[in-house]
Amino acid sequence: MTQERIRIGIAGLGRSGWNIHGHIMSELLELYDVVAVTDADPKRRDEATAKFGCATYETYTDFLGDDQIELVVVALPSHLHADATIAAMKLGKHVVCEKPMAASLADADRMIAVARESNGILSVFQNRRYAPDYVTVCRVIDSGLLGRIVQINMTGSGFSRRWDWQTLQKFGGGSLNNTAVHYLDQAVELFGSGQPDVFCHMERALTLGDAEDHVKVILHGNGGPLIDVEISSACAYPTETWRVFGTQGGLIGSTNSLQWRWFDPATLPKRTVDTRPTPDRSYNRESYDWQEDSWDISNYDGPGQNGYYIDLFDTIRQGRPLAVTPESVRKVMLVLEQCHRLAPVS
Repeated sequence: MTQERIRIGIAGLGRSGWNIHGHIMSELLELYDVVAVTDADPKRRDEATAKFGCATYETYTDFLGDDQIELVVVALPSHLHADATIAAMKLGKHVVCEKPMAASLADADRMIAVARESNGILSVFQNRRYAPDYVTVCRVIDSGLLGRIVQINMTGSGFSRRWDWQTLQKFGGGSLNNTAVHYLDQAVELFGSGQPDVFCHMERALTLGDAEDHVKVILHGNGGPLIDVEISSACAYPTETWRVFGTQGGLIGSTNSLQWRWFDPATLPKRTVDTRPTPDRSYNRESYDWQEDSWDISNYDGPGQNGYYIDLFDTIRQGRPLAVTPESVRKVMLVLEQCHRLAPVS
């Protein structure tokens, strides 16, 4: 057991590697020391040197040869995740792999197999498990206030075109892998034990690439709630991120604010089915003694996505159980695999 900083190397200095992982490391200097990076762009390598004073490498192979690196962050393009992760783990290094975990379920299984054989720890950066809104939704649901959860709608839609490498299938692009995977990871956790049945519809709407940018996924069955996930680039009127339907209340809101209402079922009068005509030919009506509460991001003082790396530090240095296991993310990979099989985009 030690509190020594973890020596980390970041592979890929693009949006995720630099803007997310690099940024988090700059906020967790007491826990992590960025000792090396690799990127094909020399300007990005120079930026890393200026920021972290670290070693830089043009190739991933040379990068992996740096014995100072304990933990590798694989923030390379999606189709490279599996082989890059496996190469690092075979050298005895711990790995954080960016989402999506792999390009296929078979590749994910290869990664898990190597992780079990090695002395290293493999985790996938499903950082939205630490998102303040998701943590709050889980807390409200777990409290039982809303009763049995019937349905959860999760939406991350807007209106925009995109034409970068993540719009191409050959690079593992598309909104399913790029964006929906965050929501599906949360959805699988909310669904509970067991693997859900999957419905999926995907198509190209505005993207200039050949991958999908309109995704609808429904998880259902096995005793869990129905979960409706929608990610679209063709939504001119975006709706709430969250809508939760329960037998005693519900929740609605965005990533920045949530509100929920509930009632005590013990306050309802006892009723039975009545086949007689309703008074005044009306529908059944009754009032509910609603109680309400809310949450706002401005009042949040938790670690946010930094919590992922704080927990990982405790796993590597203190031997605590891994929070985001590759086996838990495999359930998400199975959903992705089913989506690609059920709704191929041509």
